[in-house]
Amino acid sequence: MVKFPFSQQNNEKIQIPKVSKTGPHTIAEILTPPALEIESNYLRLGDLYVKTYYIISYPRYLTTGWFSPILNIDQTVDVSIFVHPIDSGTALKQLRRKVAQVEAQIMEKEEKGTVRDPILETAYQDLENLRDALQQAREKLFEVGVYIAIYASNLQELTTIEQKVINFLEGRMVYIKPALFQQSEGLQSCIPLNLDLLDVHSTLNSSPVSTIFPFISLDLTSDKGVLYGINRHNNSLIIFDRFSMENGNMVIFAKAGGGKSYFCKLEVLRSLMMGTDIIIIDPEKEYQHLAETVGGSFINISLTSEHHINPFDLPPARIDESPAEVLKSNILNLTGLLRVMLGDLTAEQVGILDRALSETYASRDITPDSDFSKLTPPLMEDLQAVLENMEGGAELADRLYKFTRGTFAGFLNQPTNIDINNRLVVFGIRDLEDELRPIAMYIVLNFIWNIIRAQMKKRILVVDEAWWMMKYPAGADFLFGLVKRCRKYFMGVTTITQDVEDFIRSPQGRPIITNSALQLLLKQSPASIDVVGETFNLTEAEKQLLLESNVGEGIFFAGSKHVAIKIIASYTEDQIITTNPMQMLEIEKAKKDFDQSMA
Repeated sequence: MVKFPFSQQNNEKIQIPKVSKTGPHTIAEILTPPALEIESNYLRLGDLYVKTYYIISYPRYLTTGWFSPILNIDQTVDVSIFVHPIDSGTALKQLRRKVAQVEAQIMEKEEKGTVRDPILETAYQDLENLRDALQQAREKLFEVGVYIAIYASNLQELTTIEQKVINFLEGRMVYIKPALFQQSEGLQSCIPLNLDLLDVHSTLNSSPVSTIFPFISLDLTSDKGVLYGINRHNNSLIIFDRFSMENGNMVIFAKAGGGKSYFCKLEVLRSLMMGTDIIIIDPEKEYQHLAETVGGSFINISLTSEHHINPFDLPPARIDESPAEVLKSNILNLTGLLRVMLGDLTAEQVGILDRALSETYASRDITPDSDFSKLTPPLMEDLQAVLENMEGGAELADRLYKFTRGTFAGFLNQPTNIDINNRLVVFGIRDLEDELRPIAMYIVLNFIWNIIRAQMKKRILVVDEAWWMMKYPAGADFLFGLVKRCRKYFMGVTTITQDVEDFIRSPQGRPIITNSALQLLLKQSPASIDVVGETFNLTEAEKQLLLESNVGEGIFFAGSKHVAIKIIASYTEDQIITTNPMQMLEIEKAKKDFDQSMA
């Protein structure tokens, strides 16, 4: 730390210390730009071009938030607001004199018989109202100077930003002028030196002055919810309850390594503390450490796993639905699953499957008229047996062989033996072959959906690497249906993907986005930024922000609001949720060392 010597005598010269004993530069020399060029209407400050303005005119009424486009503009802008109080007694004398002048002008026009002047009458009323407010101490008068400095890397960019600022303000009847031949004074007035060198003021009372202050900068802070990150616009906290929106769904887009899973794990950890149940479909076993740390359940789905889910399971019927509706809905879901498993099917084959599924359930006495809550559901091999004995079903039965008696038999042809009565449940499908992943995601989602329908609770369902399902029309349809219907059961779906283009180009991709009240865009690749920009209607500055963002930085959308976000976790949270391979190796080593020391 550098200590500055203070003078004991006013006339003693203070020596600015050097940064180091060997270095030739002082702190002042380091902070000072290499060159300063002053022109009549701009400054060149090193490699930057700077132009300063002052506000000269305001409309009759100023609404709260009129200055927010300037405060939140995606450019480098400095704003200084100087407020000089005016003595109320002096102000009242000046107002009394001004009222007399206006009243005299009105009377003069009346004596001449000319048409009344609405401008004079309005001015008279405003002056009288202001006098009353000042006399009753409800308002005070101030001399207010508002100065704006914009920065750019070249003159063309400076002109572009200038036009944007002018358009913002003139759209609200606020007019500015450049500080011609006073650019140096203007810059000194805008930087934090507390110097009002321009001295261009407007007389305003308390109410319009309050609308200028930057407390209305765009934010997403509420009284309840979880902390998502820091607002990079104004360093405020982004605290938000996703269930306060019209739906609790969220989509997260980012390139590999952009911080998607890190953000999602952080939200999961903080949502658990707020009493929300979490269910996760984990394609890469990234959430296993989190589940083990907080006492959640990790269910591994693979060909050799001891955990099994039978897609023929039927959920118990709700009070407001009949067993026939439950059976019909599950047959439709099974048809979609079989289309993912078997690939393209003709209309005739779909009809055969529909009939075969009904007969397969009937073989276990499960019919629309029966109480199947205590009956054992069939297995995939039962469907194959029905197809083998059905006209036109032999080919479909052959295609099912690998799922019943072949290589994939241990995955789909077993009774359900898992219990998910836990606050956090993670389904890991990393150990499945690529061909089986979309099938597993479909089955797990359907299993989860049956549980959700059976009991309404506040839940979040996380579908990581959703593009695996979006590759198949039946899987995309199922995920879209889940996103649309989950709101009725007090659940929000978080859809995460890094393959942005494939997701958006899917027929169900855009509807999933539009049915998600929350969106998070993290670091994007140049190849996909145009597609993302078009989908989310991003400005060029916002697209550039996503390209240049560091890990864990991006844009957070909540309904019509969106802010630049920086995701920040505490040290303890970071140790639990990190996906950095080096950190994970260090954590694993520390864990092994601890186990050995305890042994």
